Amino acid sequence: MPRTSSALALKRLRALLDEEAARIGDRLPTERALAGLLKCSRQTVRAALLELEREGEIWRQVGKGTFRGPAPPGHPVKETILLSVTAPAQLMQARLMIEPPIAAEAARRASARDLAYLWRLVAQGRGACERVEAEAADAAFHHGVAEAAGNPVLIGFLDYLASARRRAAWQREWDQTYRRIGVREFAGLHSDQHADVVTAIARGDPQAAQGAMRVHLTTIMNAMHRPGGNG
Repeated sequence: MPRTSSALALKRLRALLDEEAARIGDRLPTERALAGLLKCSRQTVRAALLELEREGEIWRQVGKGTFRGPAPPGHPVKETILLSVTAPAQLMQARLMIEPPIAAEAARRASARDLAYLWRLVAQGRGACERVEAEAADAAFHHGVAEAAGNPVLIGFLDYLASARRRAAWQREWDQTYRRIGVREFAGLHSDQHADVVTAIARGDPQAAQGAMRVHLTTIMNAMHRPGGNG
């Protein structure tokens, strides 16, 4: 028997709500049970539940289940929901607010070992020939600056923001950006700007490190909003 499509599964799930969880606060069946009722995979069920959660039709809590209605007051926003609805421009704005001060802190705390590692990452970026290599070097560089700042909370928060770059909304816009700038800009201008950040960190100059990181992130933001992009 053919599997139910995502759109049809969502339509059936909406109808199923009134049968299985008619009142606000009622618990829905488990994902496994819903997959059987909807005749689809659990992955398709999760996608449908995510859409309903975005709409406020249901809320979920790990270890307790899925419930009809909006999340009660004080219930934290799920990280997956937050990231999935974050627009690329919002992500870049958040990075501009957070990463320059992280670079400044790295200038105050970086060790010789940190600096050697950052310079290796700059070199990797310069030597990138393929998109996947360039993007991996870029992600490692920004993570490395956070590591040099010496605060695990900052590292974790930056990793959280970085995970949004794997979401569909970011990838769609970034694909268009990449087609315009290509790997040469990664290996050239972006690597030059990475080097400016490391140079300031090596000098122990927080203000210069913060400024260099701001210039770099602004360059990325501008690239995503050049004519022909989505911005």
